[in-house]
Amino acid sequence: MLHVLVVDDEAPALEEQAYLLRLDPRVTDVTTAASGAEALRALERGTFDAVFLDIRMPGLDGLDVGRLISRFAEPPDIVFVTAFENFALDAFELQATDYVLKPVRAERLAEAVRRVAERRRPAGSPSEPPDEAIPVELGGRVEYVSRSEVAWVEAQGDYARLHTAQRTHLIRVSLNELEERWRAVGFMRIHRSHLVSLRHVEQVRLDSGRWTVQVGGRVLTVSRRHAPELRDVLVRRASQVQTRPGR
Repeated sequence: MLHVLVVDDEAPALEEQAYLLRLDPRVTDVTTAASGAEALRALERGTFDAVFLDIRMPGLDGLDVGRLISRFAEPPDIVFVTAFENFALDAFELQATDYVLKPVRAERLAEAVRRVAERRRPAGSPSEPPDEAIPVELGGRVEYVSRSEVAWVEAQGDYARLHTAQRTHLIRVSLNELEERWRAVGFMRIHRSHLVSLRHVEQVRLDSGRWTVQVGGRVLTVSRRHAPELRDVLVRRASQVQTRPGR
């Protein structure tokens, strides 16, 4: 069950979010704060599973609070709740669990609670890793791409380009950071410039001592440095298939 902190400098918005969260059976306790400074005092006094955080606030704003929370040894999940779309990329950099736009709809807030509950599920519980919604800029507006749609990622300086079946998207995050965050959900570094989703790999070939993978219709070279790890992953996967019941 979830203990949450709701932070908003506008009393009506604060009361509405708290009311909706208290109706959710997954939430057992709701604490409210009317400013960033008040939120930090609440975080010093108690432990929370998630913070539902407004962004535009006088003094210490939501992004400031989010950056401080990210330094905690065991940080709560952050859900930004705001009327502004243009902070979505900042939220992604802070590894926010969700980004909810105002006016808040009950079903959208419930979806944010579901994502928090999935991430807070005790280790060892049978569950698929939750998908991740990645904000991208498209035609002057912010849209979301699911991590599961990404076939491979290409480094472009301090940025990364996501490749899906439909199009590509440039995001403000390094390939090293994505590798660290997505390794546990099946993404693998095959080159200093390429990260691939193993679920999207269509073919692996070894030709004259050089490995290549085909992903999203594109053939990518595996560097010599990363080839042994790829080989080990393929061996483990083949072994798992062979030892499944009924095989």
